Amino acid sequence: MNKMFGLMTAVCLSLSMVMTTAGVSLAKERIVFGGGPAGGTFQFVANAIQVYDPVKALTDYNIQAQSSAGSTENLRKVDAGKSDFGVVYSGEVSLGAQGLLTNDTKKYENVRAVAFLYGAPAQLVVRKDSGIKSVKDLIGKKVGVGNAGSGAFANCELFFTHMGIWDKIERNALGYNDAAAAFGNNQLDAFWLFVGYPASAVITAAQTNDIDLLDLGADAASSGFYDKYPHFSKLTIPAGIYRGVDEARTSFQDSALWVANKDVSDQLVYDLLSVIYTDEGLAHMVSQKKTLKSMSISSGVTGIVTPLHPGAEKFWKEKGIL
Repeated sequence: MNKMFGLMTAVCLSLSMVMTTAGVSLAKERIVFGGGPAGGTFQFVANAIQVYDPVKALTDYNIQAQSSAGSTENLRKVDAGKSDFGVVYSGEVSLGAQGLLTNDTKKYENVRAVAFLYGAPAQLVVRKDSGIKSVKDLIGKKVGVGNAGSGAFANCELFFTHMGIWDKIERNALGYNDAAAAFGNNQLDAFWLFVGYPASAVITAAQTNDIDLLDLGADAASSGFYDKYPHFSKLTIPAGIYRGVDEARTSFQDSALWVANKDVSDQLVYDLLSVIYTDEGLAHMVSQKKTLKSMSISSGVTGIVTPLHPGAEKFWKEKGIL
C-alpha cells in the first residue's frame, strides 16, 4: 500500500511539474524578430533587442531573433505574419505597399513602421587602376550585387536597372564578405554594398588591393534617380574612411527601419520602444553595433514615409516627435 501511495504521489508531482512548465511556456508568447545574414547589421539589431535584459523582463513575451536573407525577405515575412518584427529599408516598405517592387506586383500592406535605425548608403568598390569611373563602365564586367533576398540586392537591381546596365553585367549574388574575398582573388571587377560605413568588407578589400569608390551620387543626380525614387537621400562619404580613398565620394542612402506586422499588440510595440529608447537602452544597442549610434529620440521617425504602427505612434507622440 505504501509503495502504491508513493508511486501515485510521484506521478501526481510529475504531472504537476509538467503542467506548471506548460503554463510558463504558454504565458510567454513567442515573438519573432527578423534580422539578416550572420554578421550583418540587421542581425545585430535583432540579436541586440533579444538579449537586452529589460526586454527579457517583459513577462508576457519571448523575443527571438531569426536570421534571414535581409530586407526583402523580412518585408514578405512580416507582411505574412511569419515574423512579428523585422528590419526593412524604408524604400522597400513604401514600394512594397504600392506593389512596385521589381518583378513583384504584390502589395505588402500589412507592414507598419516602428522606428528609424540608421542610414544605409550605397557603396560600389572598384580597383583604382580599373578605369571604371561610372556605373556605365561596368558593362560586361563581373559585379557582386549582394545576396538574393537582401535589400542590397534589391537596391542594386533598382539602381542598375534605372541606369540601363542590370542586364549588361555579369551578376554575382554574393554577400559582402564573400564578395570581398572574390574581389581579392580577381574573380570580381567590382562589388556593391548597401550598408553603413566603414564597412568591414571594404576594409578587407582595401588590405589586399588599391581600391576606389565610385561617385554614385553623380550618376544618380544626372540620371533623374532622385526624382523617380524620392525616398533616397543624398550623402557624402568622407575622404579617408577607407585606405587609398583619399577624396570624398557622393552617394545616396535609404533608411533602415524597425517594422512590425499591423496585428502585433500595440502594447508590445509601445513597451519595446519604452525600454530600447532610454539612455541605457540606446547605449546597449551601440555596444552591440556602432552603426546604431544613429538611433535616438530625435531621429526616431527619420526617413519614414509609410504609416506607423499605432503602438509606435503613441510612443513618438508622447516624446513630442510627431
